[in-house]
Amino acid sequence: MTATQELKATARAGAGKGAARAVRRSGAVPGIIYGESKPPQNVAINADDLIRRIHAGRFLTTLVELDVDGSKQRVIPREFQLDPLNDRPIHVDFQRVSAGSIVRVAVPVRFVNEDQAPGIKRGGTLNVVRHTIDLYAPADEIPAEIVADLTGLEIGKSLHISAISLPQNVRPVIRERDFTVATIVSSSGYLEELLLAKQKAEADAAAAAAAAAAGVVVPGAEVVEGAAPVEGAAPAEGAAPAGEAKPAEAKPAAKK
Repeated sequence: MTATQELKATARAGAGKGAARAVRRSGAVPGIIYGESKPPQNVAINADDLIRRIHAGRFLTTLVELDVDGSKQRVIPREFQLDPLNDRPIHVDFQRVSAGSIVRVAVPVRFVNEDQAPGIKRGGTLNVVRHTIDLYAPADEIPAEIVADLTGLEIGKSLHISAISLPQNVRPVIRERDFTVATIVSSSGYLEELLLAKQKAEADAAAAAAAAAAGVVVPGAEVVEGAAPVEGAAPAEGAAPAGEAKPAEAKPAAKK
């Protein structure tokens, strides 16, 4: 069961920018309640009380019992706007929810077992693709967070939504593809090490190819027939010194 918080509000008759500015001057935040096939209702909420709720976290995934002048309504916050200069709320929207209704919420993701991810142990970095996941959930069963287990994740591998266990009756909004939640990417040092190893292997291969093309016998390499001897190397057994032809062996005379 999702915890429900209480919040007090007062009804306001005026609408529009002028009325909203007047509410803010009084130390309150203008808001609106909509949904459940009922007319929207303009309200005002104490600014300090609203700021505490927002800074406490998970404001947009928390059910609220909104007391409007003694009349209680069950709602969920849908959006709030902050002043870009002082980060104080300047407007808030609430949606009415009834028992058993399904709501769309953005639930934060918490990653666990980073020490059990081989990719991170080898110097990789966790690249979070989605800090929150959009879910459909019953209004009374909104999860506070989604836990993503990184156990066994290697460098270059991704964690998809299909690998994450979701609570019962909760499903992702995106169903047509197995979207990525996080990946383990290579650090700059690891990439540099791989690059240097690749360059050395390419250089060794090029040197071996050049030696073979020149007919040079590389120590430890297979001797190529007809290859020129390396300068300064001892002649093979039975071979003539450099610059001298080996005398031909005399053949025995044929018997008559």
